[in-house]
Parts: sequence; structure tokens; C-alpha cells
Amino acid sequence: MKSGVETRASHSVWGSRLLDRVEYRLVETAEEKDRISSLRYRAYLNGGLIPPSESERVHDPYDDAPNARTFGIYIDGELCSSVRLHVLTSEWRMSHTTDLFGDVLHPRLDKGEVFVDPSRLAADPEKAGRFPELPYLTVRLGYMACAYFNADTGLALVRAEHQAFYRRVFLQEAIAEPRPIPIISHKVALMACDFGTVRDKVLARFPIMRSTSAERRMLFERDGERHSSPHGVVTSFERPSIVLTS
Repeated sequence: MKSGVETRASHSVWGSRLLDRVEYRLVETAEEKDRISSLRYRAYLNGGLIPPSESERVHDPYDDAPNARTFGIYIDGELCSSVRLHVLTSEWRMSHTTDLFGDVLHPRLDKGEVFVDPSRLAADPEKAGRFPELPYLTVRLGYMACAYFNADTGLALVRAEHQAFYRRVFLQEAIAEPRPIPIISHKVALMACDFGTVRDKVLARFPIMRSTSAERRMLFERDGERHSSPHGVVTSFERPSIVLTS
């Protein structure tokens, strides 16, 4: 039953034009980084994942890795959630996930595989109540990154209670047993899917994951190559016939 509910929720986001109100902003300035660190703290504290701290911030060295991009997800101009993406290749391996599950990932990186590694997902507790679609809008960035970077595999560090969601939406499976993770007081399993194999299946069941090649370029091309507005990237869709292209 829950799977059907989630599928209908995704279709309802697609049909309600909520995506037209969504803006994905690449986090670049010190002010933006601080706002995201504060959002993470409030989200993790509300979820019982961390104890209170004087700084009321959550950040780590992986935020500044050269292969990392952190995004804020805004609805109607309000910051609602965030996710950090690492693109892992044989040359660029720095991420929390490779440090935690290096025995699993480094041999595959040695063979030339490309991974997209989303982490530090966080949603504003109040906004999450207002927008039940927020999880889809947030994880959508990882899916688009897999397409843009031609990834072999999409990864996820997932607590036990969230694994069913990743199985349903991205058809991911656990490829390593849960391990303790610094800062957060829960173990996480490493989940993964072969992007080329699941891509069309995911799009058929969850149209919200569709995007245009132009949107992906605006989101993921580096400075000097991106052609986004100063305020971020506003999603735009050519309804009803959207096709995910390489």
C-alpha cells in the first residue's frame, strides 16, 4: 500500500505544477553555507540524530571537497531542504562514503566506474510538514546528476528506516552492511543501483525525476561554464512530453 501511495504522491507533484515553484541553488557563498549548516542542524536535531550543540551548525570537511556540490532547494523563495553531491571517479575519490565504505568502492573506482554520491540530506522540519513532496524534490538532484555525469552507479547512505523508500523509488539494494557514521547517532547501510538498468523504470513510475538536458547543464556545469541566473536555477518543463536525454 505504501508504495502505491508514494507513487501517487510523485504523480501529484508532477501534475500540480509544484515543480514550477522550485528553485535549486548551488551553495557558493559563506552566507549560503552557513544557512545550509543551520538547516542541517535543525533537521538532525529534530530527528533525534544529534545532541544539541552551542554552534547550532552541522558541517564537515567533505563540504569543501573539489568534487562536491551542495544545493539548497527553495519553494516560493524559501529554503526547504538541502543535499550534497559528490561525483566519484578514479581521479576524484574524496567523500564521506568512500572513507566509510572504501573497501567496497575503491576497487570499483580502480576499474574506472563513476559514482554519484548524495549525502547530508536535510529538510526544514516545518517546511517538511507543509510540503510532503519535499523528499522527491530533494533526491531528484541525485538522479539528475547520474544522468548528467553518465554515472554507472547511484549511491546512498541510508538508515534502516529509510531503506524501503530507496528500494521503491530508485530500485536500490544494500551492497554493504550498516556501519556507524560520525556526527549522526545511527548506523547507515550503503545502497546502490545500476543507473543504466533502472533509469527508464524509475522515470516510468516517478515522472518527477524527469528533466531536460538544459536544466542539468545549468545545475552541474562548473563556474565559468554554467549559464544560470545569479539566484539559481528555476526548474522549467515542456509539459506534457518531457524526455530525459543524455
